[in-house]
Amino acid sequence: MPRTPSQPRLFADPAVNLPPGFYYRPGAVGADGQRDLYAAVQEIARVAPFTHARTRNGMTSAAMTNCGEAGWWSDPKGYRYQTHRPDSPEPWPPLPDIFLKIAAAAVAETPWPDFVPDACLLNFYGEGAKMGLHQDRDEKDFSQPIVTVSLGDDGDFLIGGLTRTGRSEVLPLHSGDVLVMGGDSRMRFHGIRKVHSGTSPLPGLAGRISLTFRKAL
Repeated sequence: MPRTPSQPRLFADPAVNLPPGFYYRPGAVGADGQRDLYAAVQEIARVAPFTHARTRNGMTSAAMTNCGEAGWWSDPKGYRYQTHRPDSPEPWPPLPDIFLKIAAAAVAETPWPDFVPDACLLNFYGEGAKMGLHQDRDEKDFSQPIVTVSLGDDGDFLIGGLTRTGRSEVLPLHSGDVLVMGGDSRMRFHGIRKVHSGTSPLPGLAGRISLTFRKAL
């Protein structure tokens, strides 16, 4: 059964041995914050709708959109950040203030307290969607972390090694959880193995949305 945003979890997450550079903050975004974030995501998607990007191997399983000074995109030209939407010469929507506040709170008491994102990639995982192991390597400054906020359905986050064939561990992520990946783990492979449909605590959100904050330019 899905949880309500204020309902506590019935079971503790299994212990995961997080490598150096990973900071996991379960439930860091409360019920009101999750609803506000989702409202902001809906407004972004109204201007720049979620859509599937083309990769070297086909189409992305998750639909995506962006906000900020640049947005990550993929098509037959390759992977890159671009300052305009793929369907228009218009810029991506700006980063909402609530996004910047959440990102600032996420990096407090980490080695990157001054991190200020200039881009946010939003992925929507519907039923059956997933994302294979990959590195975030299109940003210009790898000294800056990647910050991920989860909304909606629970998802199994894969923490891999520094090579694609390295051993992976599974970290269950729930709506409101925050994950920071930087330092020695900035270039670790990672992905989403599975999304658990029907677990979203947010009214109107069936699926999982990840907000991934980056310093892209």
